[in-house]
Amino acid sequence: MSAAEALAHIRANLRDRDGTLPSGLAAGSAEEALVDRAGDLHLTPHPPGGSGPTPVPAGLVLLVGPPASGKTSFVRALIAHGRIDEDAVVSSDEIRAELLGSAPTDTDPGTDSGTDSDEVDARIFEERDRRIVARLAAGRTAVAESTNVTPQARARLIAIARRFDAPVTMLRFTPDLDLLLRQNAERGRADTTAADVRAYAGVMARHARPDQLLAEGADAVHDVPGRTQGATPAEAAAHFSFTRRTEVPGLL
Repeated sequence: MSAAEALAHIRANLRDRDGTLPSGLAAGSAEEALVDRAGDLHLTPHPPGGSGPTPVPAGLVLLVGPPASGKTSFVRALIAHGRIDEDAVVSSDEIRAELLGSAPTDTDPGTDSGTDSDEVDARIFEERDRRIVARLAAGRTAVAESTNVTPQARARLIAIARRFDAPVTMLRFTPDLDLLLRQNAERGRADTTAADVRAYAGVMARHARPDQLLAEGADAVHDVPGRTQGATPAEAAAHFSFTRRTEVPGLL
């Protein structure tokens, strides 16, 4: 199944909020195959090495991970400990809430739930891109907080970074599926089902490997430690140091 087909199936699944997932999937369907393949996955994280924090140059930082993988807790810890400023985080969920007053869904525009039209998704994309452009044009870090598990979602953001010669760092969130499902249940949110989490985890496993992210244009790829490694969000945040662009050799 191609990335585009997988994304189309995810969109169809996530728009069905009448309780038919996962039991409503037809036997032998592409959706069922996607979920079944994801169900046996145990993604193996690779914590950052070295004795000190991993440096992240000012530029575009893409968080890559399924719903409930710990992205929001991580960025909140970064902000709380002064590693990034709050304005650095550009969240598709927060933009949706600002524009529409709807609850966050932890997904990319165009892949989340509800009855939003393409026009609404376009508005979210436009505002997200505007905020990222403003940050990168000023030589500041922009953290794109959304799932970013498909090549299509990442390509749009990488193209923006290239306009400003900004480095692209991708931070992967890779808890195993059992932990993802537990964390999703702990959030107590009805907008993201277990089937949704399985589907996103399956897409990420096939389309967000480190070698693939580097081939797409990432300058660096790092896995963020989490509960599998016994790390709290604060401890995960301490693994990274974010520099100003003028502090990075060769970048002015």
